[in-house]
Amino acid sequence: MVAGDTVEFEVRATTADGHSRWLVAALDVALSGLGLEPRDLDGFAVTVGPGSFTGLRVGMSTVQGLALAMGRPCFGVSSLDVLAASTVSGAPSIVALVDAIRGEVFGAVYDGEGRLRGDPRAGQAADFVKGFDGEVAFVGDGALRYRAEIEAKVADAAFPAVDLFLAAALGRQAVEALQAGEGVPPGELRPLYLRAAHIRKPKR
Repeated sequence: MVAGDTVEFEVRATTADGHSRWLVAALDVALSGLGLEPRDLDGFAVTVGPGSFTGLRVGMSTVQGLALAMGRPCFGVSSLDVLAASTVSGAPSIVALVDAIRGEVFGAVYDGEGRLRGDPRAGQAADFVKGFDGEVAFVGDGALRYRAEIEAKVADAAFPAVDLFLAAALGRQAVEALQAGEGVPPGELRPLYLRAAHIRKPKR
């Protein structure tokens, strides 16, 4: 929960359980801890991807349900955008990389102010290390996972410390966006999928 620039309540969880098992319970804890009801909130924010198909569906559907029931606007933004906007390094270029497993990352390139250059895409880390002049800031869990590979190919690669739990940074962005009237109805939220779903065949 964010009010102004202040994070009033945040729940962090690293678990093998699916989001659906604990997300609503975590929301209940946050609201009760602050003495609030869902109708007391001005809006709802969610990252729309890229990420796991199941995680995106659970997060977005929960936010859409709450916003629809309360008649509140939503703010949806790419997790890559949040990472880039959270980066303060002075580098003229920022590359946000999210681990996509299977040897790939979801990534996007930004200027030093966090403005997007080109479309986000899925690929190997090596696909995001070309065409830069000067220092480049690499952020995200994908950048950390492939740091050695990136450093071997980018002489001026920097890895500024960025919180990989994005809720607080997302909340601050959402406050500004909603105050500026940039919220959307819950039905207008759309997930950002950068590759097809990976479906495992059941074992016989």
